[in-house]
Amino acid sequence: MKKLFGILCLFFLFSNTVQADNLKTKLIKPNNNIEPQQVVKIQLLGLMNNDNPNKDNGIKQTWEFAHPSNKKNTGPLSSFTNLLKSKNYKMLLNHLESKIIKIFESNNRYGFEVRILGGDKNYYKFQWIVEKYYEEGPLKDCWLTTSVSNPVSLGSSI
Repeated sequence: MKKLFGILCLFFLFSNTVQADNLKTKLIKPNNNIEPQQVVKIQLLGLMNNDNPNKDNGIKQTWEFAHPSNKKNTGPLSSFTNLLKSKNYKMLLNHLESKIIKIFESNNRYGFEVRILGGDKNYYKFQWIVEKYYEEGPLKDCWLTTSVSNPVSLGSSI
């Protein structure tokens, strides 16, 4: 009986671990109920929690909300991954904190200043532009990121 109980405990422990791992890999997909600032927040949370370099789920999450014109400029996901791991953007991966400040808005375009504290304990700011997508298809009326500026270093304190 003790052996059966032990096996059942291991089974439930293992199945809960598998469920937790599956939840980590589920990506939020764009939909027309997600507001512009939420798009940036979803992307930053993904990048902040980017996992193992072989999976890069945070980068994949960010890619989900990249505007098709942005994807055209950055190339396929593999190129986008390399871009985020480059010197210019690597501080976004597994950053420690972020702040989003709306700097402008119009009917179809929003601009945000994003400040992050990188793992190197330095602050950086970016300009993040989000636009509404109007073409027919699954992304119609969704807010998507069209560009992210190069970082501006703010040093180790703001």
